[in-house]
Amino acid sequence: MGLGADRRQSPGREDRMVITGSRPIERRYQTCLAALSPRGQDHVLRWFPELNPAQQAQLLDDIESIPWDLVEPLLESHVRQVPPKVVPANLEPAPVWSRAPGSGQKRLYAEALELGRQMLKEGKVAVLTVAGGQGTRLGFDGPKGEVVVTPSGGLSLFGLFAAMLATARDRYDAPIPWYIMTSPENHERTEAYFQQQQYFGLPPEDICFFAQGMLPAFDFQGRLLLAQKHRLALAPDGHGGTLRALVENEALLDMHDRGIDIISYFQVDNPLVKPFDPLFIGLHAQAGSDMSTKVCAKADDHEKVGNVCLHDGEVVVIEYTDFPDEYATARTPDGRRKFDAGNLAIHLLDTWFVDRIVGQTFQLPFRRAEKAVPFVDEFGSLQMPTTPNAVKLETFIFDALPLADHALVLEVDRAEEFSPVKNATGVDSLEWAQRDQVRRACRWLEAAGVHIPRRPDGEPDCTVVIAPSFALDAEDVRERRSELPSVVEPGGQLYLS
Repeated sequence: MGLGADRRQSPGREDRMVITGSRPIERRYQTCLAALSPRGQDHVLRWFPELNPAQQAQLLDDIESIPWDLVEPLLESHVRQVPPKVVPANLEPAPVWSRAPGSGQKRLYAEALELGRQMLKEGKVAVLTVAGGQGTRLGFDGPKGEVVVTPSGGLSLFGLFAAMLATARDRYDAPIPWYIMTSPENHERTEAYFQQQQYFGLPPEDICFFAQGMLPAFDFQGRLLLAQKHRLALAPDGHGGTLRALVENEALLDMHDRGIDIISYFQVDNPLVKPFDPLFIGLHAQAGSDMSTKVCAKADDHEKVGNVCLHDGEVVVIEYTDFPDEYATARTPDGRRKFDAGNLAIHLLDTWFVDRIVGQTFQLPFRRAEKAVPFVDEFGSLQMPTTPNAVKLETFIFDALPLADHALVLEVDRAEEFSPVKNATGVDSLEWAQRDQVRRACRWLEAAGVHIPRRPDGEPDCTVVIAPSFALDAEDVRERRSELPSVVEPGGQLYLS
């Protein structure tokens, strides 16, 4: 017990284990020590003697989870030094397919639409929602997917997507499975929420929850940080880690067992997303694409979205933080923005492509992120830095695009498909997303012949919500014209479900 008194002594002495009294814990400790010591990382075991058995087990769990084969090469290239930002000098705008067929494309688009519908009917498509985030920035204590997002009707983000899924399952008479990637922070809460909601009426066996991978945070010298004496400082490995998590949690194997060919990927914060887009699916399959992505015209030159470009014949995404100003402000001869394809984080991926990307060696490049990470110092005190003191390693899923054969880029209307809930107020806030839901619903009704009252500024003078159980798109609304009112009164509320 006295070994814990001098907290500054070098860890690793054999007599540290006398306090455990547990042979399994002792064996695990020795294995971890053998992995840490040659790497100069055994300082994280400094407080091990004073931990209770549960805490000891937690610390060993964290240490055993470190994929050294993955992170060790990055310590020199991404942690102890800042990797140079290399932006290709010969970037060009990516070739973009329009949502509407161009001259001579009507037959091709019609065939793609039918192909997409057929693949949905045959159960070849699965849905993947990345839902590891918390609603903290929105003032909500829990997973972001639980945030009530509709202006009326009380649907949470999860509830909204579940309703989309239920309608698609009925329409295509197919058991479309739903894979939800959580984080260790919200995994249990998310599963409990679905249980409380009785899985929104969906078959529980068709909903698969799996947790995102975590990687340790390092100080700028490449040393592991402790968040607590019994926990490493861990951070999510980025949305590119979704692919690794699919494999490691056997979710991808489950997809193969179900005969899934295409994964429809989207992030949990976008209530306007269209996960079951038969045209997108059909064009993707027609092109023989490994991975396809949706884009929209950027709101301004420096909008905080990735820029979808072409480099040496490959589709690439350059983050707004890395995009040179001369590219961001470049114009075509007719004055339009030259690089105008904004990444929406809406993708299609072939399941066999994911197999290839993960394979025996994970192929996505890692990126460095400097963050202020709370840590336990050498004296056992918790430090709360206000400036970056640590490096987190993460991957981005869009970095799979250059690895894909025949990557397809489809441009869509932002107003129809993209209004993320990220901020408490202002741009990309819940208020904006609800406004955009009403705007879209009113457009759909007007296209079906319903009169919508509007204020002098053109905004709808009413609150209209169209639940997915009523319609998934404007065409659905037109087909149900007989069930619609001829007019919505000023200040009125209409909820269609």
